[in-house]
Amino acid sequence: MTGQRRAQRGPAPKPAQQATNAPPGLAARLLAHRLIAGVLVDRQPLELVLAKEFERPDAAALEPRDRGFARSLASTVLRRQGQLDLVLGTFMTRPLPDEAARVHICLLTGAAQLLFLETPPHAAVGLAVDAVRRTRNGARYAGMTNAVLRRVAAEGRAVLGTRDAASINVPAWLLERWRAAYGEETAQRIADASLREAPLDITLKPGVDSAAWAEKLGGTLTPTGSVRRPADTRVEDLAGYAEGAWWVQDAAATLVARVAGDVRSRTVADLCAAPGGKTSQLAAAGGQVTAVDMSPKRLERLTENLQRLALTADIVTADATTWQPGKTFDVVLLDAPCTATGTIRRHPDILRLKRAEDVTRLAAQQAALLANAAHLVGPGGTLVYSTCSLEREEGQDQIVAFLSAHPQFRREAVEPAHIGGDAGWITPDGDVRTLPCHMKMGSPDLSGMDGFFIARLRRHT
Repeated sequence: MTGQRRAQRGPAPKPAQQATNAPPGLAARLLAHRLIAGVLVDRQPLELVLAKEFERPDAAALEPRDRGFARSLASTVLRRQGQLDLVLGTFMTRPLPDEAARVHICLLTGAAQLLFLETPPHAAVGLAVDAVRRTRNGARYAGMTNAVLRRVAAEGRAVLGTRDAASINVPAWLLERWRAAYGEETAQRIADASLREAPLDITLKPGVDSAAWAEKLGGTLTPTGSVRRPADTRVEDLAGYAEGAWWVQDAAATLVARVAGDVRSRTVADLCAAPGGKTSQLAAAGGQVTAVDMSPKRLERLTENLQRLALTADIVTADATTWQPGKTFDVVLLDAPCTATGTIRRHPDILRLKRAEDVTRLAAQQAALLANAAHLVGPGGTLVYSTCSLEREEGQDQIVAFLSAHPQFRREAVEPAHIGGDAGWITPDGDVRTLPCHMKMGSPDLSGMDGFFIARLRRHT
């Protein structure tokens, strides 16, 4: 049994107590340890763990750069855990016991700093040993931690070179699915791209000078009109944020609202709307938007974003599988809950949390959402269905089944000009299929986009 599996099955580690004389940088590492434990041990999505941990007084007291480092370190461990465990296992004589889950996390973070974050060895090793000593019964593992991480610093990169990164970091079940759906070569490119951290994409309000804003923001315009900046950008520090001139949204996600076409003065239902990027797009384009989501907490964030952007929409807390408002809409947009395997670049916890059975479970939920959405589309209206999944069952298979059960709808092919994109993003059926390896931008750090499936359907009767 590997140390990774033992850490996942063991009891949730208790938060380490910080000493008043803790060395500089230790508090950020301890925060990263709690973030990782929240995913690997408690099996919670990283975004939920971040929200909870960043509200703690000790985390709130950290400098923004330290909180940013903790998040980056946690993300790197989740993204590269396969490689990290390979290297650590090479230099460990025996696996850690179940009760040493936090020691395993300390080793993972130390190795991640040495191999991927270019932290000086004395800092990475020393702080990992300090953190281990602060764990329950950790003193017995301090010497081992020091010895193993020193070997990682000296020999770890050579061990990394013996294995393909994608094949060891991406779960086998997921790689097999991608190979079956896209072929060996494309699956490899998807996996390689998924292991790179996503850059920051900014969506501008309509009617502004995009080139001027790209210069003002120090970014690069994508072919689809987003402004792209490096991943480590602090959003709140950028020009135009406080004034509500733009919002953060992956370039691929912007295509969903574009597929809906001209929504000026049209009634639009945005189902499963939170956190609200697409709602903002539709409202900024002149649509009369009703945003529906079953999570009051997520709708709070959507409302805050609309207020900052000076945009309006009707907000409804409801389950979109059963919501019946007593009227129909010109446009219904359903960006359905999914496995999100197209967003691993920005959500690396997906690699550690998702299982093959989640595809079947979520596909059933998507079918129920689509069935109810059909009743909300008025005659001649448009239904846009999308997921940020790379799995067939959550994309094209859903549309085939839906059209068979709802003959009043027909597929409307999307043209590249509709989305400002590459013809290679359009399937033979006329749907949109983006992949994480799409959108080359010169630099690997600025390339890529989320994997989305988008279909446009028209109700004729």
